[in-house]
Amino acid sequence: MSTFKTRFTETFGIQHPIMQGGMQWAAKAELVAAVANAGALGTLSALTQPTPEDLAREIQRCRDLTDRPFAVNLTLLPTLKPVPYSEYCAAIIEGGVGIVETAGSNPQEHIDVLRAHGVRVIHKCTSVRHALKAQTLGVDAVSIDGFECAGHPGEDDVPGLVLIPAAAQRLSVPLIASGGFADARGLVAALALGADAISMGTRFLCTREAPVHDHVKATLVANDERSTDLILRSLRNTARVARNVISQEVRAMEARGAKFEELAHLVSGQRGRQVYATGDADFGVWSAGLVQGLIDDIPTCQALVQRIVDQARLLITQRLQGLLVE
Repeated sequence: MSTFKTRFTETFGIQHPIMQGGMQWAAKAELVAAVANAGALGTLSALTQPTPEDLAREIQRCRDLTDRPFAVNLTLLPTLKPVPYSEYCAAIIEGGVGIVETAGSNPQEHIDVLRAHGVRVIHKCTSVRHALKAQTLGVDAVSIDGFECAGHPGEDDVPGLVLIPAAAQRLSVPLIASGGFADARGLVAALALGADAISMGTRFLCTREAPVHDHVKATLVANDERSTDLILRSLRNTARVARNVISQEVRAMEARGAKFEELAHLVSGQRGRQVYATGDADFGVWSAGLVQGLIDDIPTCQALVQRIVDQARLLITQRLQGLLVE
């Protein structure tokens, strides 16, 4: 089985240069193990688990489903109720997980602890300046999120076509390109732009193993690249979500100057969780990237990963080489 050898595959011991993002509520053992078994890097979402003890059980559940490496995403965000991040880190270390993706606030404290226990750290960020800062903190790789991504694209609005090469030319650690990736064309483009791998969230959400309602997957297939909204821009906490009744209401309220307290009940993560559970795509806001415009089927993770790798090889060896003339 042919594949691509990059700094990402060599650093993290992964067969293919493809990573599954740590999507809240969806990045559970059944999806993560399926991605890992397909030869890519699956990523559990730590904070999807209510407690560190729950995370420890989910790590074990994942181990029962795969013998391949997988990661845990630990997103560091200010919350009304303090999160016991140190206890989550301890669960990761005690569970023998060898790769962690941090995101959000400065991860220095946790990087030091994780690396002291032999854990390799990827930090996700949305700008070159934050990528350079993460490199100085000692991360093993950086995942750079372009403006196309689902979730939080930052406030700079720089798309991947510029952001990826801008980061690649200034970083010395491996670079993972995130935001807007779904197929072989994206993988080949990312490699050409200087990345060592791609990370996909929305695309893996629309696979058979993703633990979300079938109607959510059907909605992603039906949607096009225009079917997202940017919300919470007025609060400088921009989030890209699937366009629906709630996201449109939030945007209208923001246009009238609504404060977060007025929006909180609409943008609650628990409402988004219910979307995944019930399939009611209009019940709450839920993350989806522009890349949904490139999604037209619901494959297994194995079929998806293998298709991307096989078609990427053909793109390079046939189409691109065929364009060269002496």
